Amino acid sequence: MRIGKITENALKRSVLKQIKTEFKNVKSAAVGSDCAFSEKEKVFSATSPLALSLGGADLGYYSVVNACNGLFSQGIEIDHVTVAILLPEDAEEPFLKEIVKGAIEGAKISGTVYAGGHTEVTTAVKRAVVTATAVGHMAEGVSLFDKKASAGADLVVTGHIALEGSAMLARERKGELSTRYPVPFVEEAENFRSLVSVKEASRAAIEAGAEAIHDCSFGGIFAALWEMAERAGCGMQVDLKSIPIKQQTIEVCEFFEVNPYFLLSSGALMCAAKDGEAFVQTLAKDGIHAGVIGRFQKGNDRLIINGDESRFLERPQADEVLRILG
Repeated sequence: MRIGKITENALKRSVLKQIKTEFKNVKSAAVGSDCAFSEKEKVFSATSPLALSLGGADLGYYSVVNACNGLFSQGIEIDHVTVAILLPEDAEEPFLKEIVKGAIEGAKISGTVYAGGHTEVTTAVKRAVVTATAVGHMAEGVSLFDKKASAGADLVVTGHIALEGSAMLARERKGELSTRYPVPFVEEAENFRSLVSVKEASRAAIEAGAEAIHDCSFGGIFAALWEMAERAGCGMQVDLKSIPIKQQTIEVCEFFEVNPYFLLSSGALMCAAKDGEAFVQTLAKDGIHAGVIGRFQKGNDRLIINGDESRFLERPQADEVLRILG
């Protein structure tokens, strides 16, 4: 199989099909859903593994924040986070301390606690693998879990795409980038790290009346678009030029020749809203940047419009960050 997140077909065939066969009549994970849950107790969880070539602090930080984002995006209140750390046999203890430090930072930013987990040194991995699991419960009357977008709804993006991926690249390859761009410019991209939590944006979007929300993460905005349309069971039309992206991200992606639309995008949310413009204005009052980028439509066509050109949205691909830091 390919490196990175498994394909949608493989997920359906080898994972979801078995779950649904063994646990009939029980709602469970699905393509495009951001978290899983226990039907009896209404306990929700989201897991985020990370095995990129990153510094220890970033491995812990991004893993925890991404797991929490999976719950925030569905209106789930997080109770705690656990972290499993697999280390290669040549790892040193200071590196482990950095991972834990980063995980604690991610938990604090997410407003939760790092409750424990498991740490192990093993010959099964060549570099550290950090897996965070966020656990929470449904707040009465606010959860969007299992909600789907409807044809005719506007498609809104909060924040900016590819913040997470460009922050990682800027931090890990700062020296290379600094040969072309001023150091302060590179550091601005590096500091996008502080913008990857969607805690406040999720809260504001739910209060503003979003009918469905999907967290943008692995595979970038294009993967999120495909997954949201798949879950909704309808098509969409998206204006490429309306997708919000920062100039620093554009420059970083051009330097490494990666596609920002397939790049890690935690910090951005996909929202379906009946009146996109009113929705965006409401979010602005809470200081949340957002923009309408398209609309859901009947049928199966998923179109990307770029000026006078149009093309069909591609199926999710391996995240671009894997080509550089994988």
